[in-house]
Amino acid sequence: MKHSGIRVENLMKQFGEGDNAVSVIKGASFEVEKGELAALIAPSGAGKSTLLMMIGCVLEPSSGKIWLGDTLVYDNNWSKADTRALRREKIGFIFQAHYLIPFLNVLENVSLLPLTNKQSEEQATQISSEFLTYLGLEEKLHAMPSDLSGGQNQRVAIARALATHPEIILADEPTAALDIERAHSVVKLLRDIAKSQKVAIIMVTHDERLLTYCDKILKIVAGKIETIDNRDFEEGQNNPVI
Repeated sequence: MKHSGIRVENLMKQFGEGDNAVSVIKGASFEVEKGELAALIAPSGAGKSTLLMMIGCVLEPSSGKIWLGDTLVYDNNWSKADTRALRREKIGFIFQAHYLIPFLNVLENVSLLPLTNKQSEEQATQISSEFLTYLGLEEKLHAMPSDLSGGQNQRVAIARALATHPEIILADEPTAALDIERAHSVVKLLRDIAKSQKVAIIMVTHDERLLTYCDKILKIVAGKIETIDNRDFEEGQNNPVI
């Protein structure tokens, strides 16, 4: 039985008007189920960030449909005028840089979003502590970001993305600032999170060595999406995309 996570149907994005119009995404359609980690790949300038921002309710498409979970959030118009509410309710974001607030400790950084979503301080602290413990940071709750390694800070950023119990997580080059050993560790962690937390994760990456950990690969070709099921390939084998 399929568990809907992200579904995109004939999504299009055009910039400009008339003779100056440039179409970047030209009818993308795909699905990522809850429990799946999908890699989004394409050459620079092919529209990866544009597609991710549309799914993330940051950039309005020109046309098409987007479902997040069982909710149709875009059908030629947003389902809610306040797209910030959609992002808070549905989506966790992870970026290249961790963007932790330097004057807040680890627990405070992770608790901030649940508090913004009007959870009590006690609830926000409990949820944040649970995810930080799950990610192996139980001894770092009161440490400052400057006291942590790059890999530890990225795990705090992952805990922050999980703290609102999102239905989907969008990760934009989450390993770009890490060495290869830590990069593999983070992507393995994302794969485990997708399965254990039952969330759909899309990860933009340029590193083909990380594709073996992904359930499927979404490849932008001429503005559309080619979906490659990657589950038949074991870790360490050559990936069919490379």
